[in-house]
Amino acid sequence: MAAIRLQKIIAQAGLASRREAERLIVEGCVQVNGERVLTLGAKADPLADSIKVNGKLITRKEPPVYLVLNKPKNVLTTMRDEEGKDRPTVADLLPQGLRRVFPVGRLDFDVEGVLLLTNDGEMANRLAHPRYGIPRVYEAKVKGIPSEAALARMADGSWMRGRSRKPQPAGVRIVRGKTEKNAWLRIELREGRQHQVKKMCEAVGHPVIKLVRRAYGGITARGLPGAKVRTLTRDEVEKLKLMTNIRTEAAKQPPSRAGWAKARTNPKRKARKGSAKQKTKEPGKSSP
Repeated sequence: MAAIRLQKIIAQAGLASRREAERLIVEGCVQVNGERVLTLGAKADPLADSIKVNGKLITRKEPPVYLVLNKPKNVLTTMRDEEGKDRPTVADLLPQGLRRVFPVGRLDFDVEGVLLLTNDGEMANRLAHPRYGIPRVYEAKVKGIPSEAALARMADGSWMRGRSRKPQPAGVRIVRGKTEKNAWLRIELREGRQHQVKKMCEAVGHPVIKLVRRAYGGITARGLPGAKVRTLTRDEVEKLKLMTNIRTEAAKQPPSRAGWAKARTNPKRKARKGSAKQKTKEPGKSSP
């Protein structure tokens, strides 16, 4: 097998996302054939080289796992509390046999709803990358009733000021009817900037009271109780692969020379149309 980047090997093994794998490399937690590796561009052959992460040997690529969790609020979107405060994490909500996965993107501690988890590093990176424009749908309860002008500012990105790159256009509308004091907004984003929904609502004078993510890439938690997880269906996985341009079918390989020779010598093989020799006509006879 050809050598590939270490962070990709680590991600495919289900130990961490690529970003987390890069951190592990920089911090000296990765060894190849007994030598500590600190270079992010370093490559290795997972079938030929001895690769260890925090002293643990990576022996094989794990089969792909794709999950959706209906994340409750006050749960960290990490597999462990890196600050050591012993706060609940999404790992605490997963069955023991499904804990070798990592979250796709982030949901704040106080935000609930759809969270995808996988051990497929390539899929996770593409789902989170703004290049692919994967839709994320949120419902936000905000303070007050936004005006049409405020909704337009949220949608076109003009709520952001300064030198930061203007965010991609968003879909924003009021749902569930207007109330006397507060409103529910449906917000669809095509990128995952940190705290984006909260920031855009705050910027137009309507801070978020409650935030729920309803869908990610078309995957919902409909019918899934809070704090519960399920495996994605085959159709759901194929849909995500199509969105992220991941090839789902192996390229057709030409027949081997041995197989071609066998077919040529097989007397039972069907002759191609028009390839059979025509019988010689007897003189003086015509075809009917």
